[in-house]
Amino acid sequence: MLSVFRQPLGSMWGSLASLLCWLRAVFWWPAVEKGQQQVAREPEGSREGAEEDYTIPTSVNYHFTRQCNYKCGFCFHTAKTSFVLPLEEAKRGLLLLKEAGMEKINFSGGEPFLQDRGDYLGKLVKFCKVELGLPSVSIVSNGSLIRERWFKDYGDYLDILAVSCDSFNEQVNVLIGRGQGKKNHVENLQKLNKWCKDYKVAFKINSVINRFNVDEDMREHIKALNPVRWKVFQCLLIEGENCGENALREAERFIISEEEFEEFLERHKEVSCLVPECNQKMRFLNCRKGRKDPSRSILDVGVEQAIKFSGFDDKMFLKRGGKYVWSKEDMKLDW
Repeated sequence: MLSVFRQPLGSMWGSLASLLCWLRAVFWWPAVEKGQQQVAREPEGSREGAEEDYTIPTSVNYHFTRQCNYKCGFCFHTAKTSFVLPLEEAKRGLLLLKEAGMEKINFSGGEPFLQDRGDYLGKLVKFCKVELGLPSVSIVSNGSLIRERWFKDYGDYLDILAVSCDSFNEQVNVLIGRGQGKKNHVENLQKLNKWCKDYKVAFKINSVINRFNVDEDMREHIKALNPVRWKVFQCLLIEGENCGENALREAERFIISEEEFEEFLERHKEVSCLVPECNQKMRFLNCRKGRKDPSRSILDVGVEQAIKFSGFDDKMFLKRGGKYVWSKEDMKLDW
């Protein structure tokens, strides 16, 4: 089977066929700072005959679709194409990443549950946990399309579900672009939190702090939901995605200052699960110069060659808390 997965393909980048590891294929070195967990692995660049250091893609974000059922005004990964890689090709790329040292995979979009009503995503989740044996498999979703049936079919293979929630005021969610018609985003968030507990999936919340929620006090809501992590992002501009020429969004009206973001963090500093990420700390995830310029496909040139063009910063990865307990077996949660 491995020989089949390793057969070369013609270039598919023009159709966005590559696994988008250029967005966030981050790595972990054995050299760590005080207080950080140390992971035993072969030192970087220690391969026999290696002429230069090799970046290990320990943690990878795979944005396999750009399509989404929401229209968040600040979105920086917009629906510029409807292409989704065929399932077997996606698995082949994931195998290449596993062989290159990947330990954690996060599936995102767009909205990852759109494709085949979540079945495409579920098959990738199961493949990564069962066949690749990855310690951590996670998903980032807006949560609106997730059904309990999905947890019954695939919950055993998922470590973490991160749900985007930018406000606990439904009017603000609608203003931002997270409206669900007659559905209530916050009520759905609470339902998903319960399902995660029922099916033993760690629950995480992602929030983008912007002009319309920067003054909100979310402390009691977050404490009540008790996620394993609350990732708080400062609203970010990406040229060609949510600002500038050819962009599908105009996110300038959502932008806040560094001082405003710090005030939000200060207000919520008592929330122990909070993990902040300002836009300056985030830009390296989207490659150099604040853009998301793609490398060549890992399906064409392999992980080692493709990752050289991605500009990853291991020290920043560690500083922002990128390495944490990311397997539900290791979290020792009280289900």
